[in-house]
Amino acid sequence: MAAAGYEREDGGGGGGGGPGAAGREAYDPSYVPDSVKTFVTHLYRHVREKNVYEIHQMYEGGFQRLSDRLFRDAPWPSAEAVAPYCDGDHVFLLLYRELWYRHAYARLPPPLAAARRAESWANYCDLFSVVLHGVVNMQLPNQWLWDMVDEFVYQFQSFCQYRAKLKNKTDDELHQLKQFDKAWNVYGVLNYLQALVEKSMIPQILEREKEGLEQFTATDGYDYQGGSNVLKMLGYYSMIGLLRMHCLLGDYHTGLKCLAPIDLNQQGVYTIVIGSHISTIYHYGFANLMMRRYVEAIREFNKILLYILKYKQYHQKSPQYDQILKKNEQMYALLAICLSLCPQHNLIDENVSTQLKEKYNDKMTKMQRFDEEAYAAYDELFSYACPKFITPSPPALDQPLTNYNQDAYRLQLKLFLYEVKQQQLLSGIRSYLKLYSTINIAKLAQYLEVDEATLRSILMTYKHKMHAVDNNGKIISSADFDFYIKEDVIHVMESKPIKRHGDYFLRQILKFEEMIGELDKVQFD
Repeated sequence: MAAAGYEREDGGGGGGGGPGAAGREAYDPSYVPDSVKTFVTHLYRHVREKNVYEIHQMYEGGFQRLSDRLFRDAPWPSAEAVAPYCDGDHVFLLLYRELWYRHAYARLPPPLAAARRAESWANYCDLFSVVLHGVVNMQLPNQWLWDMVDEFVYQFQSFCQYRAKLKNKTDDELHQLKQFDKAWNVYGVLNYLQALVEKSMIPQILEREKEGLEQFTATDGYDYQGGSNVLKMLGYYSMIGLLRMHCLLGDYHTGLKCLAPIDLNQQGVYTIVIGSHISTIYHYGFANLMMRRYVEAIREFNKILLYILKYKQYHQKSPQYDQILKKNEQMYALLAICLSLCPQHNLIDENVSTQLKEKYNDKMTKMQRFDEEAYAAYDELFSYACPKFITPSPPALDQPLTNYNQDAYRLQLKLFLYEVKQQQLLSGIRSYLKLYSTINIAKLAQYLEVDEATLRSILMTYKHKMHAVDNNGKIISSADFDFYIKEDVIHVMESKPIKRHGDYFLRQILKFEEMIGELDKVQFD
């Protein structure tokens, strides 16, 4: 079963973990239907045989179908109940529990009790400890390993949101929060992800691959020499998990640093699983947006949106399809923000541009004005498209109970809108400098109705705002022109975009291939 998306609403059952008030009494965790016995027996055999193809079929298809048919709003049988059908294998039962809790989060009526959340945390700790400190000889599908890391971060985020909504908590819920106050500790989550990265030695593997000494990408991360892919791939996906974690915490620089070993300019393993691909670029683009690296954000959003535009029809039957569409819409909103703050439309594909205009043309027109209506549009798009920020510290339960689950979001929104308002002061500068190749400072000051000293200050501020520091510490420009001042005259140099003739011809070739494909389907008498 694919992980439900990381921006989904809090799922989960109540304290008993059952299918809701009406059906909870009917749920018997020890009852195992015959179809589940067969499922567990076969899945266990395939795991032991390292049959990745069959594991993937059962994971993506079988688990989903059984969940829909037998456990639509109820938990699966307990791990103890299915233990006889997998020889009581400890590691396999940890994997089963991981699926069990993921299903509970996704399917059962909310809110999931703190006790259940703490049990899931303990299971992840046990599972990752086995991977880190034991001898794991399994091969698991990349989809499952990605979902494992994705769900781990999601459940941390969900727990932080849950405990921050204190206002209407019952005495029992508050007691459980006190009892399980160590569960989903932010340092514990970060430490597990970092430990998986370090123990897997994945940064070193990726570095050696650049020198032709490894075949990690060529084998999609699998080990065809009889070994295991589990530690390597969990380490690889944990770098993406760390990026997401730091975005949730508002530490964008550290998040991008964690992702640095993965070269996004190359076709990497992160692109094999669609959820991994989208999560990587969404968080990478958002982090760059918040660090004023607009050009980098625009480039990456353009690439992923073009990819989704071309291939989303192939994922229509995937459990992840709804999340693909949601993230697609959010990234268009983020792209609209980037292009409003840094209008470089030459960086985006014409198909993406067409979609963007259909969705956000009116809002982008408003955002160019920098009035109250513009701020409202920025606020709306940011609030819709941003991650669900969290406050990682536990609440003071001895204080008056209030909800503070929106505090982190409000802080990030405030910082973002502050940056937008600073851009308002510079809105006139760009339009004038685009008109002239040279202009006297006194003349421009007169146009802007400011004195020369103020204009010089505005020009330096504009230059600062249009530059940022990349991951390598190099200063980069996000402007489509540059200028310098010599003897009280501003000299403007517009960077001419390189015409990409190859891209044009490739697009035409693809269009012709599509037309030929359609013509081949036509039946002639």
